[in-house]
Amino acid sequence: MPLDVLKQVQDEFLDFNGTGMSIVEISHRSTAYQDMHDDTIYMLRKLLQIPEQYDIIFMQGGGSLQFVMHAANFLHHSGGYINTGVWSDKAMKAASFYGKVYEVASSKEDHFTYIPKPESFHVEEGTDYVYMTSNNTIHGTEWHHFPSFDVPLFCDMSSDFLSRPVDVTNFDFIYAGIQKNVGPAGAVIGIIKDSLLQKARTKLPLMLQYKTYVEHDSTYNTPPVFNIYFVNKVCHWLDDHGGLAAMEDTNKKKAAIVYGAIDESNGFYSGHAQRDSRSRMNVTFNLPTEELEKQFITEAAGQHIIGIKGHRSLGGCRASIYNAVTSEGCQKLADFMKAFHQKH
Repeated sequence: MPLDVLKQVQDEFLDFNGTGMSIVEISHRSTAYQDMHDDTIYMLRKLLQIPEQYDIIFMQGGGSLQFVMHAANFLHHSGGYINTGVWSDKAMKAASFYGKVYEVASSKEDHFTYIPKPESFHVEEGTDYVYMTSNNTIHGTEWHHFPSFDVPLFCDMSSDFLSRPVDVTNFDFIYAGIQKNVGPAGAVIGIIKDSLLQKARTKLPLMLQYKTYVEHDSTYNTPPVFNIYFVNKVCHWLDDHGGLAAMEDTNKKKAAIVYGAIDESNGFYSGHAQRDSRSRMNVTFNLPTEELEKQFITEAAGQHIIGIKGHRSLGGCRASIYNAVTSEGCQKLADFMKAFHQKH
């Protein structure tokens, strides 16, 4: 999270907006909370230029519950999935409880090292929607150009949400767990088109229906108040720093610093993702041996470079350079990588 936001949250933690209470104590039915809630929605609309025909909702349960909910609401016949990694694979398996699922395209046979090209897409007749994941944290791949289809397009944007401008109108449903770029774990932002909502299944428990969140302004039950408050602070921080276009420019430069250290190592560091599919959020790479990888991670921690161990399912190393990570931090990692290479 941005240091400025953390300090602001710290400063306000005992007294939210002059109420004399902490944000974690305040009633979600109060005017003070509702004003902040409304402002958060306003800021999201401003940053992403979200049209009025899309509703913005806040939910709990994380991305894993969304794997179930999107299908519970919209899978009537069959759902198509672009399988680019662990999370889209899990979403497809979870959705299969509600109907037929199939792969529109997949990079699984090549260990998810690339984003499939449009010429490989195959959408079957009768498909209710196509589902995709914009950034793949484990494998380090990311969509740089989004596809379009003649059926509704759903997107899990959890790990690169608000890292760049996105044309929301290209999608019918977007959701994002906020814990990467926008706030603490425990909440999901949903952006859903009104016309899609009319197609939702209604024979579901109320808490599994997107309509419930839309019709009750995400306050049918007690919303994740602190998380929404944190999102509000991050949205204002982004706006104050030039919005999403400026954030994208910064993220491109940050990624280039780290990928430069990989590309200039003559193979000592090998990136997992193919160059045209590289993520700007998660830089995944390997060293020549597992022993060197362990030593790299240990020595990096000694330089206060932490959290670079790869996901347990893939191994290797992973530098997660989300919005709040500074260019200076990326340069420090790149310098360490070069020094470690020279040493070994």
